[in-house]
Amino acid sequence: MLFTDGFPKGLGKFSPAEFAPAKELPDDEFPFVLNTGRYREHWHTGTMTRRAKALDALSPEPLADMHPDDLQMLGIRDGEVVRLRSRRGEIVLKARASKRMTRGSVFVPFHFKEAAANLLTIDALDPYGKIPEFKFCAVQVERLEGAMSFR
Repeated sequence: MLFTDGFPKGLGKFSPAEFAPAKELPDDEFPFVLNTGRYREHWHTGTMTRRAKALDALSPEPLADMHPDDLQMLGIRDGEVVRLRSRRGEIVLKARASKRMTRGSVFVPFHFKEAAANLLTIDALDPYGKIPEFKFCAVQVERLEGAMSFR
């Protein structure tokens, strides 16, 4: 919450937080960081929004957003089908070039059962909040020859 006119009762309470690295960092075998999240048009798991034709038409399929330089380095063109693999599983989906992405990272939405992002993620718990680390893990990306689209 942003307090533009000050804090209630005039004071704010701040608590220091110690930095804790992710449980799984990129390495030679899994050199990319996977971040998962939401598309603007879908929420939760998409169980309602993907059944709404207007919303589903705006974001009809899962995409792996990557920086164009990373795609070029891997010999992958925008729109080609790729396999994302982690130490826990793999999914297949189209790559999308996006300069909004940082080099070395991949974004995948978690709304699509066709490419269920949480098959890749790690369930290590934060030691304090006991929140699973479903938003960050190490992955590898490879181009699939002759792969078909979802639709």
